[in-house]
Amino acid sequence: MEDAEKDSQQHPDSIPEVGEDAVTSVGPSSPPPAMTEEERQELQEELDKVEDEIQTLSQVLAAKEKQLADIKRKLGITPLNELKQNITKTWQEVTTSTAYRRTSETLSQAGLKATAAFSNVGSVISRKLEDVRNAPTFKSFEEKVETLKTKMTPSASTSNPSDEDSSGPTTESPLSQPEDPPTQETPLN
Repeated sequence: MEDAEKDSQQHPDSIPEVGEDAVTSVGPSSPPPAMTEEERQELQEELDKVEDEIQTLSQVLAAKEKQLADIKRKLGITPLNELKQNITKTWQEVTTSTAYRRTSETLSQAGLKATAAFSNVGSVISRKLEDVRNAPTFKSFEEKVETLKTKMTPSASTSNPSDEDSSGPTTESPLSQPEDPPTQETPLN
């Protein structure tokens, strides 16, 4: 640490890093002793000349930017249009890239394989459900449910004749019917 401080003290004329302002990196100092008054005056004139050139170039740049904006306005080019053009151009560059094409092809193949796999799974499930439905145990269960349903369906004598539909008996769920018949009949309105 001390070596770094000694080194920076020994070399005060170090070059500023990128982005570092030369004025802030060099502290206030007097002109080098080997410089004469005439050399100092020449350097001051050169400094003034460079500063004037920078100011002139800044003014020219501002004028050119104004001219550019006027031309774009006359052509109807808006910042939104420019953005759209940039996005379109970038998208075209992306879609024509080798990486995009390879990725697209890979995803397309993966999609086809996934579709085939889902189709196979669906077929297997359908076959299994058909096997279960055709199994003797399921048929026996189905018959018992049907028997229970017919036992729970009310007969025509207990229903109101005005409630009957001309299309035939009602197809209500057996779960919506009470399990035990009511002990008292309630009048239907």
